[in-house]
Amino acid sequence: MADNLENNLQDNSVQTQPLQIRQVPAGNAWAWIASGFQIFKAYPLMWIVLFIIYLIIVIPLSFIPVLGTVFGSLVAPVFAAGMMIGCAAVMHHQELEINHLFAGFKKNTGQLVAVGGIYLAALLLISVLIVMSLDQEIIAQMVKGQELTQEQAASAMKPTVLIAMLLLIPVLMAYWFAPLLVRLHDLTALEAMKMSFMAVFRNIVPVILYAFIFIALTVLAVIPFGLGLLVVVPVMITSTYTSYLDIFNIKQD
Repeated sequence: MADNLENNLQDNSVQTQPLQIRQVPAGNAWAWIASGFQIFKAYPLMWIVLFIIYLIIVIPLSFIPVLGTVFGSLVAPVFAAGMMIGCAAVMHHQELEINHLFAGFKKNTGQLVAVGGIYLAALLLISVLIVMSLDQEIIAQMVKGQELTQEQAASAMKPTVLIAMLLLIPVLMAYWFAPLLVRLHDLTALEAMKMSFMAVFRNIVPVILYAFIFIALTVLAVIPFGLGLLVVVPVMITSTYTSYLDIFNIKQD
């Protein structure tokens, strides 16, 4: 079934359509989520299974010092691309399968890993810049292992959080559509991240609204022992695909 989808994508679907970024209304943010929920609702149990399998893979990796974080960051776009293939399968009236989670390993894997590498490098650079922005006295205390007073921690955190947000937002903008563009449109990592940034930048209002909605949904999802995340996270994935269809004016056969 997954192989049939690959053929459809090659022959008459999104890969053959030219990429054009369009500006959409702010209200489309809710439409992305509603459409994404429809993709989830078609195979809710399988989406939850795919999410759990992904967690089973990445959580143990996170316990491996340094290497686990690096490896997890590098393969994250590969798995993300696979889940986008899964979204395309559902939109093509095909069954969602476990194999879709690993579809990113079948094509353009190197470029997908490169997306993760660029993302990780950007986060490391941001971390270095944040440390450099701290007061030298505070850094010296931290190096010596001395505890900071509440006043010192507060004075250090306020500008640090602002700097981190200002630097992190462009990175997230470049990352959002990148795995999908690499996998479905054969772009290089840099081309995909540049196009993703421009797409989000041109649609910053609906994207911000979309982000706030999901922040609210995530807060609500955590309340019942976090079980709501089994729905919210997959819908965040599926709505990323529907936002891509809308923003890039992709007609789904």
